[in-house]
Amino acid sequence: MTNTYTTSSTFTRTNVEYVASKVIADLRGLKAYYGKPDEDMIWDFYAELVELLAGGYVANVEYGFERNGQRIVSLYYEARMDGSLTDGKSGGVYARADISGASWFSFLVYSSKWGSLSPGAQQEVEARIPIKRSYGQAPGDGNGYWSSDRSYSSQGVGVQRRTFRPY
Repeated sequence: MTNTYTTSSTFTRTNVEYVASKVIADLRGLKAYYGKPDEDMIWDFYAELVELLAGGYVANVEYGFERNGQRIVSLYYEARMDGSLTDGKSGGVYARADISGASWFSFLVYSSKWGSLSPGAQQEVEARIPIKRSYGQAPGDGNGYWSSDRSYSSQGVGVQRRTFRPY
């Protein structure tokens, strides 16, 4: 006789908040080393990420510093809902980039699920988010490199972090 067991898991808003809290810890690392983003902006990014991640509406989001259209240092998070990520510790933000003359940026790409929402449904979600984004283009890669260095996950929902840092 053979027994078969099936398990399933669903994520809740609490799981999403846990994952978003790890991203926020990273943003506080950027603030500690580079002075931005400020605390109000950090909480706005948290609210945005929780809302969009809970609905499956974000493909990726990036936060960092750019000069002349080129990244200097940034944190890029790719959303995953397939349970493929393990949970790790936040932190490890690169601390020695020269950001003189640089500007803060954040760039978000919506998921295909977002695109399948009606314009009215998109407006309902956007009304719950304190950040009002406009269309634009992410900066190009500056004099540095990418490394996949962290992942944050809870009950199948998570983000894979990649860091761009100077050589």
